[in-house]
Amino acid sequence: MSYRRETYDYAMSQLEIRRSKALSELTQHREEVFRKVPQLSELEKRISSTGFSIYRIIMAGNDVADKIKKLEEENLQLNKQFIDLLVSNGFPSDYLEIKYYCDKCQDTGFVNGQQCTCLKDLLKQEASRKLNSLTPMKLCTFDSFKLDYYPDNSNENGMSPRERMRSIYNYCKKYADEFSLDSPSIIMQGATGLGKTHLSLAIAKSAIDLGHDVIYGSSYNLLNKIERERFGRDEDNDSYNNLLECDLLILDDLGTEYTSAYISATIYSIINTRLLSSKPTIISTNLSMEEMLERYSDRIVSRILGSYERLVFVGKDIRLEKIKRNM
Repeated sequence: MSYRRETYDYAMSQLEIRRSKALSELTQHREEVFRKVPQLSELEKRISSTGFSIYRIIMAGNDVADKIKKLEEENLQLNKQFIDLLVSNGFPSDYLEIKYYCDKCQDTGFVNGQQCTCLKDLLKQEASRKLNSLTPMKLCTFDSFKLDYYPDNSNENGMSPRERMRSIYNYCKKYADEFSLDSPSIIMQGATGLGKTHLSLAIAKSAIDLGHDVIYGSSYNLLNKIERERFGRDEDNDSYNNLLECDLLILDDLGTEYTSAYISATIYSIINTRLLSSKPTIISTNLSMEEMLERYSDRIVSRILGSYERLVFVGKDIRLEKIKRNM
């Protein structure tokens, strides 16, 4: 995937911080150990002299193999004495080993010339952070979602809007608490102001807290950004791939984006690619199924209907209800 230079620079700076922290911790451990157990410092010097001793044996040229074998046996004994003395003084046996954040790449970001998973994760997280920077995610939690704004009177089906929304709330809360890459995709449908954005943001926050890579944005903003990047009107060039690869994509207000052949193809590509790679997506929209069929191609709607869990929000605009109660 292609990322902006500042995104790479940020990720590499985080790796440098991790390496520095690991080295600093090792230095502190060494100072502590050698201060409390000076004998260990002498043992380390004897172990370290092995390399020079091997060099002298090779240069001398007599019975090289036997002498090196004997030296290696002595070195093993010295290492055993070192560990035994370390442990007997109350330290873990690996206390003087460097503890990298990522053992695979030793916090360099690369393994055999290829990007390590830890670097890829940092790049995705930073790209997601920038995309989510203007989202009021902290303001929308499950605790701040109030069911008493929904009418409690039963309809012809015997269920009140409040009961329906309680069921949807419980589903979303369980979904958020148990979120994983195996979680299903969801489409939230209903009129404006019924809590679709609130609950989707609450899910996003919970998924991020669980350590997942989440991208949230309105359909209008995200698709407009992708189009600008595609046709060279924006210096960024990584949004499209980020939407395909993030752990959870939340596409809010589907139907507010401009209609064009490119946008329609992009919507289908995002939905289809994420389904094929088993990456969950949450879509919210004010459109009914009939309106979606009028606006989008059959293949887009059929992919959503056939593969997404459908949550239909009901009630009155709770934002208006809040205003009325505060008047």
